[in-house]
Amino acid sequence: MPKTLRYAIKHSFPIFISFVPVALAYGVLMESAGYNFVWTGACSFFVLAGSLQYLMVSFFAGGVSLATVAVMALMVNSRHIFYGLSFIEKFRSFGLWKYFLIFSLTDENYSLHCSHNFPDDINEKWAYVVTASMAWMYWVVLSIAGALIGTLIPFDTTGIDFALTALFIVILIEQMKGADNRLPALLAFVSSIVCLIFFGPSNFILPSLLITVALLTILRARIEPEKPEKEGN
Repeated sequence: MPKTLRYAIKHSFPIFISFVPVALAYGVLMESAGYNFVWTGACSFFVLAGSLQYLMVSFFAGGVSLATVAVMALMVNSRHIFYGLSFIEKFRSFGLWKYFLIFSLTDENYSLHCSHNFPDDINEKWAYVVTASMAWMYWVVLSIAGALIGTLIPFDTTGIDFALTALFIVILIEQMKGADNRLPALLAFVSSIVCLIFFGPSNFILPSLLITVALLTILRARIEPEKPEKEGN
């Protein structure tokens, strides 16, 4: 377990770095809207969805109905459906912990889970659980810190939220280096560009995901490596 814990801390540390500006800024935003660190911590603990939480601040201030909140939450986080589908077989073997892993499957955790390369002495199940737990803790603690001291930070944070995008780019590059087949990444890239042109920057994610999943399903036989036949067959 100590080796697994060290692995999880090391593997999740890039998320901590990327969360520093984003979570602190969220805490500041909540505080400026009249919600103290208790509300900030509760939202981060139970919701755990950065983009939706930013949107929720305006919902709170505007008195938006629960029905509207539910519809917007589904639209904003629809991509998570595809995250869950890609890990459904993996998490099924983890017992009750699968429910926590489903809950904690944020953009960042999904990226980390996709980039796991476990050494032989690492417990795979606990590596997933501890990595997800560390990322959850980072988000909650940093959000609370932002609500408490974020307004005192004296530097200009304009553009610093690009840290999350930079994290995804680095993880993508690392995955591309170790991938045997780069066709899935190419399909996703082309699909994203085409949908960006046709649907615009605010609406391209969901159609891009749908098209990519459809193409990967159609080309599955070509993408997946052939399994060697067992001797004696």
